[in-house]
Amino acid sequence: MIRSMTGFGRGKYEIDGRNYTVDIKSVNHKYSDISVRLPKLLNSVEDKIRKKVSEYISRGKIDIFVTFENYSNKGTNIRINKELAKEYLKQLKNLADETNLKFDISVIDVSKFPEILKIEDDEDEELISNELMIAVDDAINKFVEMREVEGKKLIEDIEKRIILIKNKVDEITKFSSTLTQDYITKLQSRVNELLAPGTVDENRLMQEIVIFSDKSSIEEELTRLKSHISQFLELIKLNSPIGKKIDFLIQEINREVNTIGSKANCLDITNRVIEIKTEVENIREQIQNIE
Repeated sequence: MIRSMTGFGRGKYEIDGRNYTVDIKSVNHKYSDISVRLPKLLNSVEDKIRKKVSEYISRGKIDIFVTFENYSNKGTNIRINKELAKEYLKQLKNLADETNLKFDISVIDVSKFPEILKIEDDEDEELISNELMIAVDDAINKFVEMREVEGKKLIEDIEKRIILIKNKVDEITKFSSTLTQDYITKLQSRVNELLAPGTVDENRLMQEIVIFSDKSSIEEELTRLKSHISQFLELIKLNSPIGKKIDFLIQEINREVNTIGSKANCLDITNRVIEIKTEVENIREQIQNIE
């Protein structure tokens, strides 16, 4: 199913006093950009999370936030770096002696210094990693579901607009078929008003008609335009990422419409070109959010 690039999903998993929460949110982005923020204790799982999420997205700025509350004895083996603590105390004692300051420090104060306390339990790392991935899977499922719901709404709106464009193109096609004949009628009428009967150079008149027909012909543009619209309608039926493809097609549609507007010397066609361009702009805004 076609998906929107915006979405949100929250996954949770709780077991034996260990609580995992994973939030995944995304916004529009030209490419795939995944950012993972998680507690230092879980840094080893970052690549695993990134690879897992990348299986489900092809475009978008993805932010993943992981929180972990541990009230169990798993992953909480605390090691004290005694040698480093002693070195801290030694240097602080020297500083106090040199500056005549009172050397008043507690064990609690020392424990707050960098790298003094470390949580280590290699045996529990795999367990915590596996438990976390349960929350990750839950978040991904909800995240993907929201993207699909949003994508369905976007496609429904886009399809209505592209059908409207198709109908307007059909109307332009009808008007274009009479452009040359209308011009001939107007030109002959104008010539008859300005020149005496029998003085008209028929060859010159035919040259003007040929030149006008060549300049105002929009048959090629209409053919390409109809082809682009047909491809567009086929693409939005696919169950794969199509954002870049339909973005390219809508640019091509816009280009052909602009050319038609500049070539067709007809108010009816111009009015419909304006209507089509309005819908094209609306579609371009919508597809910026399609994966």
